[in-house]
Amino acid sequence: MAKLRKSVSYRRLERPYTRRSKYREKSFIRGNPANRIVSFDIGNLKRKFGYTVHLISKQNIQVRDNAIESGRTCSNRALEGQLGKSGFYMKIRMHPHHILRENPLAAGAGADRMSTGMKASFGKPMSNACQIKQGKILVSVSVHKRNLDVAKSALKKFAGKLPVSTTMETVENPKEEKVETKKSA
Repeated sequence: MAKLRKSVSYRRLERPYTRRSKYREKSFIRGNPANRIVSFDIGNLKRKFGYTVHLISKQNIQVRDNAIESGRTCSNRALEGQLGKSGFYMKIRMHPHHILRENPLAAGAGADRMSTGMKASFGKPMSNACQIKQGKILVSVSVHKRNLDVAKSALKKFAGKLPVSTTMETVENPKEEKVETKKSA
């Protein structure tokens, strides 16, 4: 079975030639690998919370979808354990659209008769990645004021799974103002 390559080989933001065409023979990418992220919105979607904590990237980088899913499960477990399923709302704001490809080369005895060399070297689609620019919001967690420390610790766990240095920002959500209407007689 094929082994997952280290993420260091996919870190830099490079746009390889990924032509997709409606004609199969003109398209270099033959298919799109399945997305490994289970859900992008977690927690109570309908409740309004007073504060939101954002996890923000400090540099330009490319993050694979399995790293995002790993961070999601880790932080979701921490939030659900302390706040319950309806005590928070977490939104993942990065989506892996970029297709990573690999041209595997065989090594060892007889490898020269198995490899294709540079013929059709575009590679096979292996996984998806998300290209992140500096200052982009990666994840947002909305909670009440008393639970801000829980949200920050959960986002710290999420950041530990990503190959990028991050910072956190806390924002107070505006409250909806009720507009009174006068009844005319």
